[in-house]
This record gives sequence, C-alpha cells and structure tokens, in this order.
Amino acid sequence: MQISRFAKQVTTTALVTAAAMSVSPSAQANKELEQLSKQNTNWVMQTKDYGSTHFSEMIDINANNVKNLKVAWSFSTGVLNGHEGGPLVVDGIMYVHTPYPNNVFAISLDEPDKILWQFKPKQNPAARAVACCDVVNRGLAYAPAGKDYPATIFLNQLDGHVVAINAKTGELLWKMENSDIAMGSTLTVAPFVVKDKVIVGTSGAELGVRGYATAYNIKDGKQAWRVYATGPDEDIKLSKDFNSANPHYGQFGLGLKTWEGDAWKIGGGTNWGWYAYDSDLEMLYYGSGNPAPWNETMRPGDNKWTMTIWGRDVNTGEAKFGYQKTPHDEWDYAGVNYMGLSEQVVDGKKTKLLTHPDRNGLVYTLNRENGTLVNAFKIDDTVNWVKKVDLKTGLPIRDPEYSTHMDHQATGICPSAMGYHNQGIESYDPNKQLFFMGTNHICMDWEPFMLPYRAGQFFVGATLNMYPGPKGTLGQVKAMNSVTGKMEWEVQEKFAVWGGTTATAGDLVFYGTLDGYIKARHSKTGEELWKFKLPSGVIGHPITYKHNNKQYVAIYYGVGGWPGVGLVFDLADPTAGLGAVGAFKELAHYTQMGGGVMVFSL
Repeated sequence: MQISRFAKQVTTTALVTAAAMSVSPSAQANKELEQLSKQNTNWVMQTKDYGSTHFSEMIDINANNVKNLKVAWSFSTGVLNGHEGGPLVVDGIMYVHTPYPNNVFAISLDEPDKILWQFKPKQNPAARAVACCDVVNRGLAYAPAGKDYPATIFLNQLDGHVVAINAKTGELLWKMENSDIAMGSTLTVAPFVVKDKVIVGTSGAELGVRGYATAYNIKDGKQAWRVYATGPDEDIKLSKDFNSANPHYGQFGLGLKTWEGDAWKIGGGTNWGWYAYDSDLEMLYYGSGNPAPWNETMRPGDNKWTMTIWGRDVNTGEAKFGYQKTPHDEWDYAGVNYMGLSEQVVDGKKTKLLTHPDRNGLVYTLNRENGTLVNAFKIDDTVNWVKKVDLKTGLPIRDPEYSTHMDHQATGICPSAMGYHNQGIESYDPNKQLFFMGTNHICMDWEPFMLPYRAGQFFVGATLNMYPGPKGTLGQVKAMNSVTGKMEWEVQEKFAVWGGTTATAGDLVFYGTLDGYIKARHSKTGEELWKFKLPSGVIGHPITYKHNNKQYVAIYYGVGGWPGVGLVFDLADPTAGLGAVGAFKELAHYTQMGGGVMVFSL
C-alpha cells in the first residue's frame, strides 16, 4: 500500500507539474510582452501597452527643449496609399509596415540606412476593389519567443490572410485565411497579441459582412476561438452570467430577436479598430461596428450586438458584458474606436475603468470589471443627434430632428459618419489623469435609399454630404478628464487629427495632421511648442523610444485613409468616398501622396 500510495503521489505530482508546464508558455509570453512594453527602449504594441495608454515616462525630450527637435533619419516605404498605425521598436530593431501590398521592413537602429530584411507578400489584388476606405493597414504585432516558436511579427493582409513572420529573419512561419474577399471581407485591423494568442478582427460592414473576432494560436495559427457580433448566443459566445451586473443592457437571445428575419446574417458589426487587455482580470476589450446597411429603414430593431463595447474572457472568448452605445444606429457611428484603461477614483473608491471616445460624438467611461456605466458625455458641445445619455438605462436620448429615416430630410447632423472620433489611438497621462484626443469636427446631410444585398458589393443605402462643423474647422485636439467629463483645454486644427496622440511625462503631446505636420503641444495648456512639415499628410500615430541612451520620436507620413480617398483616387464628386470627398476637398492643395517614416531627436 505504501508503494502504491507513493507511486500515486509521484504520478499526481508529475501530472500537476506537467499541467503547470503546459500553461506556463502562454502565461510567460504574456508577462514578457507586458514587461517589454514598459521598457523605454521598446514600442512593442500599436497601443504602446495593454492599457492602450500611448504614454511614455521619458523626459529627455520635454516642454523646455522640444523646440530643438531635428530629423535624425528617415525611410521611404515606396508605397503611396495611406499609412495608418505606427512602427514597432523591439530590441534595437524598427519594424515598418505599409498599406497594400502590405510590405514589412526590419531596420537596425544602429544602422538605419540598412534594411535587415523585407517581407513582400503575394496576395490577391482583387482585395483593393472591396476595401471600404483606401487600402490601409493599422499595423504589426509582436510576440516574444516562446517554447515552440521564435520571436514573431504578425501581419494582416488586405486580402484576408493572417501572416506570422520570423522577427529575426523575415521568414514566413505560417499563413491563415481569416476573411473572404469574395464576400467583401478584408483585413485592415492591427493584430493584438495576448498570452499565447493573436487576436484578429474583420472589415467590410459596408458590404454586408457579418463581423467577428478570432483568436489564433501563436505557435501554428490554429483557431482557438471565434466570436460574432450578431446571431445566436452560442455564436456570440455569451457567458452564463452575461451582463448580470447590468441586465438592463440586455442579455440573451437578442442577437436574433432585435433583427428582422435573417438580416443579422448580413448585419455588419465588424471590428477593425483597437483592443485593450487587463492581465489581472484576463479580459479583452474592443468595440463592434456599425450595422449594415446604413439605411436604417431596411433593418428594424436595436440590431444587437453591433455598436457594442465588449468585455471578454481572453482564454475562451466568452463575453462577460456587452454595452450597446447606439441601438439601431442610423448614422454609421461604427464603435470600434480606441479603448483606454485607467485606474481612477470614482465615488471615493479606486476603480478599474475603460474609456472609449466613440464615433457618435460621445465619450463613455465604464467599470471594466462588469461594464457598469460611470459616465457618458459629449466630446464636443456641437453634438446634436443626441441630447444626453440616461446613465441609469445607458440609452441615448435622441433628437428626432436628426433621424435619417426614409421620409425625413436629415440635414446638419453632427457628427458626420466619420464621427467626432475615428480610428486614431489616443493617449492617457496617469500622472495628470487626462486623456488627449485628436478629433474630427465634421457634420453632414444624409439621404437614404433602398438597395438589394449582393455578396461582395457595397451595401450602404445612403448618400452623404459632409462639411466642417460649427466651429469652422475639420479637427480639434482636446485634453479630457474621463470621470468628470471636463475638457481641460481644446485647440482647433484645419483638418481632422486622424491618427491619434502620444503623451509623455515631459509634459508633451505629439500628433500628426492631415496637411503634413507633426506637432508637439504642452500637455498642461495645449500651447503649440514645436512643429515640422513632413513630406506627406499624417493618418498614423507617433511613437517614442530610447536607443543608445537617446530619446527619439518617430511617425509615419503618407496621406490617405477615409479622409484622403478623394486625393488618393482623384475623385471630384463631393458625395464620393462615402461623403469624404466633399469634406476634404481642400486637402490636395496642402499635401500629396508618399509614404515613409520620419525619426526625430534632440
């Protein structure tokens, strides 16, 4: 018996040890990437870190000396379309990506005039015809080496494939098809690495694509889970306690009940924006986008769960909560934008928060543990489709004058479909407890029309005219307290600030402008301290890193994206480009195409 008990104990210990070893690589990968994100020498995620702070503690470049910034070096990508996102910097190497054809370059920071390797994928050129708003790509992701895989760069190709590349050699490791371009589904989203998984979204709501997010195993690309925005609960992956803290948000069966017939199958809800992650809670946060088609008359109901902030268990994909910001969206206010995590005092208690500036012109702050709405307020006082958000129900109180139904001529709607906030990644200074936002200031007229659904073709059903908002410009930059809703300062920009901001402990906020400037403002006052004219307009975000004990700031130039479609494709009809051409008709007088990265230092 003693031998038997001993054998059993050894076997049990071995099993426990084996189990621990089997989970350790994913946990270790998560911890290592998190540690890398905290080092000043690196910029390892598009969002800077899991909290999406886009904030650096470095003070070498600061409010006193930023006026002395000069160009250190530059690199041309050789690609003309819009350059969104930003480069990554890992262990002395900068990884640069491009829009279609989605080339990737590795550049040594010791010898920035030399390309270490380049990856130029072969992909289906038909993807360009079904891309909604230029052939952009929002960036690469990086995973440190694990037990069964080398350090890896992840790229999403426009034609719907997810690609894993050896970070040291540029060798292709694996390739998986995520999206079917024959159905109008493309990939513009940046991958997001968490634990042993890489998370990938979808694009194509303007073509009636049913949105989903997928987790792939880093090691081999096999699918770990996939979750949808519409349809039956098992497809959406709702947990048993889904929205238990806020049942008034809605709980079960609504992915079908809030749609007429099978409309949910072509109902949009794609997610091509940004993710955030809480490693303590092991929860992933992102937003699902607009319902399809834009014409609201064709899809009665609340159209859940489009336009939703999701909090999901990253291990299983199960949704712990979902808060729909704009039920039955009528304006293409796709809610896929920035998710910023912070810990701030709410009602006397330090609280884990999620802050989301939405396309619909509202900023939402939620308790990220259970989804409870803490505050919802207007990005700008000119927002008019909504009077306010009822904080008890979470529902917007709409102004019917700005509804877009078939028998109503809707004019002067603020914001436009481009939103008062779109795809830019914003920044959060934990010392000042302020978010810094680059915003749009664009309004619109909206004329709906009926149309049939045809797979792989545009499924919009509205003609838009866009123009500058009431303050006379197309853009603004704002400093915001996300708990109180107070704007500490705001400044106007001639064109939309499309790419977002980066803040530093040196009292600085950096951002790029569509007409081709990188600017630095004092984060306490908004005062402009420095600017530099780049070769082309900016739709990406700045990054900052340290190399050989020297701080650098880098940013992509390369005008394009939705605001640049008129310039990129030489369009003149003001309603073309889903309304963008009219809004940005002056842009071609200030900048032209041409892509690359510009790096600055003192």
